[in-house]
Amino acid sequence: MADSASLLFNPHTYDPEHFDPETRRLLRATVDWFEARGKRRLIEDYRSRAWLGDFLDFAAKEGLFATFLTPASAAKEQGRRWDTARIAALNEIFGFYGLDYWYAWQVTILGLGPVWQSDNAEARARAAELLAQGEVFAFGLSEKTHGADIYSTDMLLTPDGEGGFRASGSKYYIGNGNAAGLVSVFGRRTDVEGPDGYVFFAADSRHEAYRLMKNVVDSSKYVSEFRLADYPVAPADILHTGRAAFDAALNTVNVGKFNLCTASIGICEHAMYEAVTHASNRILYGRPVTAFPHVRRELTDAYVRLVGMKLFSDRAVDYFRSAGPDDRRYLLFNPMTKMKVTTEGEKVIDLMWDVIAAKGFEKDNYFAQAAVEIRGLPKLEGTVHVNLALILKFMRNHLLNPVDHPAVPTRLDAADDAFLFQQGPARGLGSVRFHDWRTAFDAYTEVPNVARFREQADALCTFVETAAPDEEQSRDLDLLLAVGQLFALVVHGQLILEQARLTGLDEELLDELFAVLVRDFSAHAVELHGKDSATEDQQNWALGAVRRPVVDAARSTRIWERVEALSGAYEMGQ
Repeated sequence: MADSASLLFNPHTYDPEHFDPETRRLLRATVDWFEARGKRRLIEDYRSRAWLGDFLDFAAKEGLFATFLTPASAAKEQGRRWDTARIAALNEIFGFYGLDYWYAWQVTILGLGPVWQSDNAEARARAAELLAQGEVFAFGLSEKTHGADIYSTDMLLTPDGEGGFRASGSKYYIGNGNAAGLVSVFGRRTDVEGPDGYVFFAADSRHEAYRLMKNVVDSSKYVSEFRLADYPVAPADILHTGRAAFDAALNTVNVGKFNLCTASIGICEHAMYEAVTHASNRILYGRPVTAFPHVRRELTDAYVRLVGMKLFSDRAVDYFRSAGPDDRRYLLFNPMTKMKVTTEGEKVIDLMWDVIAAKGFEKDNYFAQAAVEIRGLPKLEGTVHVNLALILKFMRNHLLNPVDHPAVPTRLDAADDAFLFQQGPARGLGSVRFHDWRTAFDAYTEVPNVARFREQADALCTFVETAAPDEEQSRDLDLLLAVGQLFALVVHGQLILEQARLTGLDEELLDELFAVLVRDFSAHAVELHGKDSATEDQQNWALGAVRRPVVDAARSTRIWERVEALSGAYEMGQ
């Protein structure tokens, strides 16, 4: 049975021995770089909004981004590949030390997406060389007026008569726009109407026609506004045209938004060490803060939610890496990692903040920045509402129409995830089919709160069959989102159980975690009951789906003892 600390990332004991030697060395070297920098410098850089030059110099020297973000098909050096498992591991490390570091890496991933999907061999070779030189990348999609509404882009490309274009327009919210060696920019031709006029092209932030306007946020993250003024786009710069450019935009976001879940996990892990250590050593009314029952409950809930985040995300990696033209289940699990895991991260931080109170504001702690940065992840790469609406497209097939799929194993092998850049047209979500979600639950029928949650999941199937929103209600997004939250909990629980089985997680911890999920399902059912447009049948169903978790005081005490053991388990050196 794993102890509490072994389930969380701890820099003092971290040894990713499940990876190949070079991956293992680079991950450990990254941890060592941050640890050597120290907590005081880390926090001061965050507070002073310093650009990440030192970190990027380290990454360039080690070939970190080049090794992790160059697909094998574009790599000259052995060991370079696009491997989602090790990318996820690095996301967690960056989140643990500061989201600013993760952000520079994340927007590099987004900037590379259209390039690695392109048939332009010259552009691919240029990107691989820039990575080898330690350059970062940017993704020029969003605009100030339209946001990420790519149908309405005002980046205009006028044909130059020689096979190229002149591009003029602005982009907004573009990370690394101040330093990117290559910016993948989305626009549309002035001479072609409709989707056939879309173009993705590569721009250089150092070109005189590229005008950096400002950083739109008060942060070390450089989230830029830039403008192109008659920027020359040569044929060699064109990555995609027509509908393929549109698909490249959406498929890039598919790849990039997966990274938000493990960044959220890293933030929560660091904050949890601080919070539990503080609470355990804080004396209030003559007793440690952790002697109070409500404090124990909040910290225990935070811990089991964090464990659930890790279990779900680790299992989602397997589906991402095993995806192919005939298995697109990742298209559900991907927005789940972006939406569900990141909002769980907010809950984890809030639970701990309720305990440590004013300590969470202090400038010498990591927690103060964690409390701010955790808010951003549910809002990046599509809002929670956008991703919930996306998840709903899969609900009926997932719950009611399972098919046989080959079992997906744990995917920690040193393989290139080539399909991620061959996803094809970004449509047909309603046709994606899934294996039977019940199988994961059937393996844990003896765990009381898994069985209790299964009752609620079965009830949701009944809802979809008998009381699902009709055509008119389907236009009420407020009601649909409440249904989406219920469905998301079933998917969340399913992958948690699959990963628990693969890793041998002890059932007592799983029972405590599912007690929380039972409460969550009940809360969302009550929310659905109160929606303005909920029918009488839906209201009755909602109240009928409310369940009380199976209470076991001895179990909860034993899980609390694991949480308490985190006190002093890790503290970053000064």
